[in-house]
Amino acid sequence: MIVLDNISKKIGTRILFDNVSASFNPGKRYGLTGPNGAGKSTLLKIMVGLVDATSGSITLPKKVGFLRQNIEEFRENRVIDAVIIGNERLWKTFVERDMLYDKEMTDEIGMRLGDLEEIIADEDGYSAESDAEMLLTGMGIDLEYHEKVMHELPVDLQFRVLLCQALFGDPEALLLDEPTNHLDLESIGWLENFLHNYSGTLIVVSHDRHFLNAVTTHIADIDYDTIITYPGNYDAMLVVKTSVRERSEHEAKSKEKKIAHLKGFVARFGAGTRASQVQSRIREINRLKPQDLKKSNIQRPFIRFTPPTKPSGKLVFKAEGISKAFDGIPVIEDFSIEIMRGDKVAVIGTNGIGKTTLLNMLAGRLKPDSGTIELGHQLELGTFPQNHEDFIDKSEKIQSFDWLKRYKAQAYDQEIRGVMGRMLFTGDDAFKEISKLSGGETARLIFAALLLTPYNTLILDEPSNHLDLESVSALAWSLEEFQGTVIVASHNRELINEFATKIISIEKDGIHVYDGKLDEYLATRT
Repeated sequence: MIVLDNISKKIGTRILFDNVSASFNPGKRYGLTGPNGAGKSTLLKIMVGLVDATSGSITLPKKVGFLRQNIEEFRENRVIDAVIIGNERLWKTFVERDMLYDKEMTDEIGMRLGDLEEIIADEDGYSAESDAEMLLTGMGIDLEYHEKVMHELPVDLQFRVLLCQALFGDPEALLLDEPTNHLDLESIGWLENFLHNYSGTLIVVSHDRHFLNAVTTHIADIDYDTIITYPGNYDAMLVVKTSVRERSEHEAKSKEKKIAHLKGFVARFGAGTRASQVQSRIREINRLKPQDLKKSNIQRPFIRFTPPTKPSGKLVFKAEGISKAFDGIPVIEDFSIEIMRGDKVAVIGTNGIGKTTLLNMLAGRLKPDSGTIELGHQLELGTFPQNHEDFIDKSEKIQSFDWLKRYKAQAYDQEIRGVMGRMLFTGDDAFKEISKLSGGETARLIFAALLLTPYNTLILDEPSNHLDLESVSALAWSLEEFQGTVIVASHNRELINEFATKIISIEKDGIHVYDGKLDEYLATRT
């Protein structure tokens, strides 16, 4: 069990938590939710001691698995060892045992080695490497990588190793911050099954709504400067939270109407002979006086792409026999496709398999080694890159408003402020320097730029990265409603299921094209 006792956290003048008490029980799987900046990651770091709370205390079980993000700390470790490090007691025992074996044997060393072997047996250390291999394989990391040093792996695979590290050693509690960020759909499915069979206490932060709905039994929502726990998954929480808020607002309005009526009575008869009735009404007014409702921190941007003024031609993209290789290694081979006006296409596949390469060739950023790509008539193309700095140079000393103004110089200031407000840049936030924007803020600024122009075709590469759940829902709705053509690479199933009617799946056995929804395609592959 994890117990929070009167936890408070202030950053400057901002309050994240105010005397929060909560308990997280074994066998339950909690989704920790709240918008970007609500303090989800901070709370997990407070739990494991990486960040100090302003006040309060935390009780944890002895063995806690925590998903780290600092891959540089493990860059020189063998991949298998990086996983085993997840069991700190076992790893320290291995290190000490190896150090003692390098020394000249004495009675004292022999006795200590005996103690260490008992710890290794107690922690199932003799099967540690095989257990680590099972986790790595399930996470989609092939055997050829297991004996390599961490920095020899692609960055996305290094993050998967750290996820295996958190899962290793049968921890009594698991704290996972965005565990699906670097996983493909197959690995996400494996992780869901693993967590369903996990018997300890799970607390997970994720912006993948499908993952939260599939995994969680409870939602711990950070709002109103506290944590409110709801039974059920994320969708169930939204229903309850919305109804409670609406009921509170309705009760407040009813009290205001009754108070207005009572005040009218007091105003009419306050100086008359009905003094006792007036005093009764005043007492009733004081009793009914509503408390100010705390403002919820849930905010949803309003993403609605400007309707195209000129539709593209019926044929938007025609690729014939395109291929692309890097350093002699084929990525896309002899691929042909026609994308028609109004198609809503999702591109899926494992990390590094070629999704971004395909999108960049269609967008004209990258030339194929062979084959041709024909663009449709009157194509007006808007793009969202996976690497935000391909769109925004964050080294520039320029305010967000001025950057948007430069992006569309002919736009009026009120148009710029209007679109920034829709993307949650209100007040002074509109003038925040772009170098100081968070990942989520940078993504929203790029969307603000795309909203200023009536594109008829959009190519978006992992647009939901860094967006909170409300922003992803807003994006999914906008893509479904968009009147042009959409091509999106994503691992977010909720997003894909909402808008996509055609799937391009890049897999090891080739590229598959399916006309239909993602769930239908996955069912055919199963």
